[in-house]
Amino acid sequence: MKKLVIVESPAKAKTIAKYLGKEFMVEASMGHIRDLPKSDLGVDIENNFAPKYINIRRKADVINRLKKSAQEAEKVYLATDPDREGEAISWHLAIILGLDQNDKVRITFNEITKKAVQESLKNARPIDQNLVNAQQARRVLDRLVGYKLSPFLWEKVKGGLSAGRVQSVATRLVVEREEEIEKFKPEEYWTLEAVFKKDNQEFKAKFYGSKKGKLELKNQEQVDKIINQIKDKDFKVTKLKISEKKKNPPPPFITSTLQQEASRKLRFTPAKTMMIAQMLYEGVEIKGEGSVGLITYMRTDSTRVAEEAQEAARRIILQRFGKEYVPEKPRVYKTKKDAQDAHEAIRPTYIEKDPESIKDSLTPDQYRLYKLIYDRFLASQMESSIYDSLSAELEVEGYVFKLTGSKLKFAGFMEVYVEGKDTDEEEEENQLPEIFEGEMLKPIKLEKKQHFTQPPSRYTEATLIKALEEKGIGRPSTYAPTIQTILERGYVVKEDRFLKPTELGKVVTNILKEYFKDIIDIEFTAELEENLDRIEEGKADWVEIVRKFYLPLEKELETARNTMQQIKVDDEETDVVCENCGRKMVIKKGRYGKFLACPGYPECKNTKPYFDYLDVLCPKCGKKLIEKKSKKGKKYYTCESYPECNFIVWERPAKNCPKCNQLMFEKGKKGSKKLVCSNESCGYEEKIVEKGE
Repeated sequence: MKKLVIVESPAKAKTIAKYLGKEFMVEASMGHIRDLPKSDLGVDIENNFAPKYINIRRKADVINRLKKSAQEAEKVYLATDPDREGEAISWHLAIILGLDQNDKVRITFNEITKKAVQESLKNARPIDQNLVNAQQARRVLDRLVGYKLSPFLWEKVKGGLSAGRVQSVATRLVVEREEEIEKFKPEEYWTLEAVFKKDNQEFKAKFYGSKKGKLELKNQEQVDKIINQIKDKDFKVTKLKISEKKKNPPPPFITSTLQQEASRKLRFTPAKTMMIAQMLYEGVEIKGEGSVGLITYMRTDSTRVAEEAQEAARRIILQRFGKEYVPEKPRVYKTKKDAQDAHEAIRPTYIEKDPESIKDSLTPDQYRLYKLIYDRFLASQMESSIYDSLSAELEVEGYVFKLTGSKLKFAGFMEVYVEGKDTDEEEEENQLPEIFEGEMLKPIKLEKKQHFTQPPSRYTEATLIKALEEKGIGRPSTYAPTIQTILERGYVVKEDRFLKPTELGKVVTNILKEYFKDIIDIEFTAELEENLDRIEEGKADWVEIVRKFYLPLEKELETARNTMQQIKVDDEETDVVCENCGRKMVIKKGRYGKFLACPGYPECKNTKPYFDYLDVLCPKCGKKLIEKKSKKGKKYYTCESYPECNFIVWERPAKNCPKCNQLMFEKGKKGSKKLVCSNESCGYEEKIVEKGE
């Protein structure tokens, strides 16, 4: 008789089967096989919140297949993912298959390699009920919020709305950031720079203040007064400091930093990042090798790395770059204090499989994400970058200007990897000639600039994940689905890369803030996450945690039902006119996303597909361009009258050229961005004036 190993996905099954040999069968459960029913609450509140699990109907064939295989097997091992959700799936499998949960049926591995899989079989253990209970508590809490609050919102606001425990807090952060932006009042300020030239090299010193301290330049009159006092005067170098600075590499990825960096550098959504990471973890077909798991488990909050992996990385660094790039000791990174630290950081399973060597076996997106993970891990074990840094103070007529500059002396880890930024701003490297203390310098010009303080930026998906993590809201497995949910519910929309709350999102958030303070409270939600961790550690009873949460919710719900008035949220009106009755069509949300509908329903039942219109005209026929998505999810721009007019372009146009009416596209980097006409014979360009210029 063979032994049976059950995993979640066919890809994972295929990879593991390669390592186990003929005495094993490997089957896939295709994810969850039991869950709470969709038709009712599915939680027995009177009986200690007991969940009423049912077999998922569409999984009947899978369940029958697994039962048959289990009956034929000598031994069954449950090898679902090594986290709470994976433990819960194994628990459900054990119940359905009639396995003894106290028997050694559970195996876990952080990476899908032959060694890790075979080691896991030697260390099989019983189902961890603490992990299961932590997952049950999360599932029950989320069900209570969703199935109790959603009908209330249908009754008081509009049908189809829903509330979620973590999603509501995420929406609140986006809404409150928008409120900050709306209330923001810009204040004028000025900057003054002295430009010098020495040894054919230009460099700048920034106005700081006087010997007494820093001075804020608030208006032109103040700046002009200083310029009149110092123009045509020599500046004296009064202080000079030359030093060597080190920049350490960033740690290897955890779930949140991978999602943030993939958003910044690859423009991937968190959901897309996790989907591709799952493929890389479970196994990809590599030419000549079969299915290979390329990265370690991708849901983790720990920067810990196995010693074996550190040593392998150091060997590769030595071979490729030389001994000066290898630190004296392997680098160890501190994991944040509230991390579960159940798994290693995200890293390549086989460091010798560099991205270029397997590029032909990967899709473009798999390659890009694997390269990001590979490069970040390799860099994390490399020597620091070294800069020659110079700072100086220059005095003129009692005023102080400051001069800073740096020059890269040794690239270190930056040979491989440079961390992305949340904004497009780039640090300007002021390359300096040799200067001396006591030296007199005469500026070639004085540059003054007017600026206005800017409101805080809207969240991007990357910065929202960062905020959720910093505030202790959610865990590695929840960031991507949380953001996907608030977008799908229409509480938040994406404009370019930025998240903006809809009117509906604002209304629902304000209702929850007024009537359900705990549900939407950031500290309360973070404390609840800590309680889930305590359940996992066996330090808290899951039923008591749920009870303490539910009883106040029940009272708040009763009060809200009795006191809150009906609120009407109008559908967003568009400029598209209904050809049947002449009314302006509104945006509705259906099962398959947004669509246009006539507000005259039911008298007029006209509907149309919804498209995002650009304020750009088709250069072929003069109608508006619209944004669409290909089957693979890539955006493209076409004429609204397509297919009658077959114009299409894959890059987002900015405007029509004022000279020839062809499309103009944004080119260049921060500080030198411009709009360029696509018609080469026209050659028209416009400089983009950015904020603060």
